[in-house]
Amino acid sequence: MKFHNFASLTLFAALFWVVPAKAENLQHVQQLMSTRECQSCDLSRAGLVFSNLSAVDLSQANLSLANLNQANLSGSNLANTDLSGAVLVRANLSGADLSGANLAGADLREAYLYGANLEGANLDGAILQGAIGLPEELIGAQQFYSWGIAEFQRGNFSGAIDYYNQALTKEPDFSAVYLARSLARYRLGDEEGAIADANRAEQLFATEGNESGRLASVQVAEGIVEAQEALEEANNRGRGGGGGFIRFIGGLASMLLQFGL
Repeated sequence: MKFHNFASLTLFAALFWVVPAKAENLQHVQQLMSTRECQSCDLSRAGLVFSNLSAVDLSQANLSLANLNQANLSGSNLANTDLSGAVLVRANLSGADLSGANLAGADLREAYLYGANLEGANLDGAILQGAIGLPEELIGAQQFYSWGIAEFQRGNFSGAIDYYNQALTKEPDFSAVYLARSLARYRLGDEEGAIADANRAEQLFATEGNESGRLASVQVAEGIVEAQEALEEANNRGRGGGGGFIRFIGGLASMLLQFGL
């Protein structure tokens, strides 16, 4: 199973929604609600927000671009179902059979997936941030890394570090993760840890022959030291940190974007 970064995902979602809207098949929606069975039905773009669809049989149905936000699909049969681009935010999919399902580009943020069967499911481009019960073997280091960057950009530096740690558990020598974690640690006031991570990133980038990454890591480590010294000097003079210190912080954030972190 493959996962792509958020930029690709955003483009993927945008391409879906610029297509002229097609009305949902009301006959099939009514069949689903009355019989709780709708195998091979056309439910694309159906609005099923908050629907109680527990234990329904939707095998091989077309639910592409359907809105299933916070729907209850626990124990449902979604085998070989097309859920591409579907909104499943906070949906309950616990115990659901999603074997062979197409979840490409689906939004599964904070969805409940405990006990779900995802064997053979296509999760290419799916948004899985915050999904609960997702088997860890389905999540690679790059995905954890991307989630960490998203949290960093939101200002949730502790959350970013949690994701970076999980990425490093999967791939201990992931150089860019050390650089990213260095910045998050710095924002939390852990200068010592930030410098250690930047130095580790420098070593790994050097081993990889990535000179731009190595130089960026050196600049981060040196910049942290210089910022500390500037702040101490400013405090001794009875001033605040000054604009230079703030600009340094902004420079670190820009560096994240520059390296696609």
